[in-house]
Amino acid sequence: MPQPHLDRQGPLKGRVALVTGASRGIGEAIAARLAMAGANVAVSARTAAAGESRLPGSLADTLERIRKAGGEVVAIKADLAQAAERERLVEETVAAFGPVDILINNAAITYFAPIAQFTEKRLKLMMEVQVFAPVHLAQLVLPSMKERRTGWIVNISSGAGLHPKAPYRAGAVGGTVYGMCKAALERFTTGLAAEVHGDNIAVNAVSPGLVATPGVAVHGLITDATRSRVQPIEFIAEAVYRLASGDPATLTGRIAYAEPFLKELGVAPSALV
Repeated sequence: MPQPHLDRQGPLKGRVALVTGASRGIGEAIAARLAMAGANVAVSARTAAAGESRLPGSLADTLERIRKAGGEVVAIKADLAQAAERERLVEETVAAFGPVDILINNAAITYFAPIAQFTEKRLKLMMEVQVFAPVHLAQLVLPSMKERRTGWIVNISSGAGLHPKAPYRAGAVGGTVYGMCKAALERFTTGLAAEVHGDNIAVNAVSPGLVATPGVAVHGLITDATRSRVQPIEFIAEAVYRLASGDPATLTGRIAYAEPFLKELGVAPSALV
């Protein structure tokens, strides 16, 4: 794996990237990778400082990580379940760096429970953050992208969006709503890619697989049965970077599975700063 290096004059020099859910895990890694390529990065999440969440990681940590490596970054606390917060997030990003060139929809809130026990409140919250927020954020950044005839939107999906297949496993319950949200996000991805293809805007999704993040740990998703499927977080960050810097004329409308996608491109993931 290549050694990490942040290049302010890199391929994304001058571009503005907005990464949601960037206080830890996949979002933090994506923000670091885009900064390494020279992007000015706005990172957003609900957890601004240590102690605000039961999970480790905060926007302050992500900010320090990127600044220490020499990158340009601003942290904006926002609750993406609220439409007004989404609007403020884009406004503050534009105020800090200028119009958004790259939008990474990574934020998620997830509950696992059988449908018979799933509450309306949790269902609406998951749909708001994982489906409505990506759509709304895209609506907020698209006018400028269309005007400038350039832009990249990458949505973070999951293999959970695929239809379960028989024979069904006993005890495989609890992920129906999560899978429903990701399936909707993927259909949004391909549909929007078709809509804005003539505007030179790329819209893609990355399906990470199983990654050892704080969120995955708290849900107990890594077990002896699944440990062999764990994928290094660098693969996801690299796949997102490649989709956020490719030619919109040809690299759009993809639901990319990180490791196979990188093999297709013939590139290795970079170590992260």
